[in-house]
Amino acid sequence: MRADPAAPAYLRALGDGRYLPTEHASGAWQPGELHFAPLGGLLTHAIEQHRTAAGAADLLLGRIAFDILGFLALDEIAVRVETRRPGRTIELTEATASIAGRDVAVARAWHSVAADTAAVAGGTAPPLPARDEARPTAFDEAWGGGFVRSLEVRECGRGAPGRSRMWISSPLALVEGEEASPLARWIGLVDVANGVAVRESPDDWMFPNLDLTIHLLRQPRAGWIGFDTTVAFGPTGQGITAAELHDEHGPVGRAAQTLTVRPSRQR
Repeated sequence: MRADPAAPAYLRALGDGRYLPTEHASGAWQPGELHFAPLGGLLTHAIEQHRTAAGAADLLLGRIAFDILGFLALDEIAVRVETRRPGRTIELTEATASIAGRDVAVARAWHSVAADTAAVAGGTAPPLPARDEARPTAFDEAWGGGFVRSLEVRECGRGAPGRSRMWISSPLALVEGEEASPLARWIGLVDVANGVAVRESPDDWMFPNLDLTIHLLRQPRAGWIGFDTTVAFGPTGQGITAAELHDEHGPVGRAAQTLTVRPSRQR
């Protein structure tokens, strides 16, 4: 099925664990590609739905790790979810997305029991400058795709190659036809970390991420997501994007992406 360019969301629910991406979900590297960010949000949403339907314990998400298994076509997505390790205090859940009958991404989420640890809380990253103090900007013009164009971006000071501090939000819903949580919508923006601190122009170099891992030290609140991002390239085609993640109330956790770095097709 073809994507709908007029939809007010990144994905449309079709029922039975099937979803259709809209043009707003299109990727940045090449035409006909699905950006991973909304797919990551969708897998988070599917895990939450599965846990609710199963009557799982009221636990907090501590880590979610995504592996990207291949090209993400802008086409109908099927999602399946299973509980890998049930428990009252710790639980592991796995969600898999497939397109055209082929598995394209896997998410594994650890949840754990809540506790009052305010007396010993500490060691977090410094807060970002307030979102209202940041400068409205836009992504590098080299980035294409509907997802990038759907975002509102504000920059905290001037960045440098491989370094930036930014606030990002989206006016669009994650899934039309299903109510996604603020957490799923928030996680559905994290994959842009690799595009907010460009080290080399994507016209000259490709550096797609193979994965995305998010560790949380508290649950993010709805609204803007802040990135304090560093991108590093090694000498043998490998790279890392690392970001401290924030909401408007302070630090929330960290994200990391493994990059494969190579000259672009235009060179």
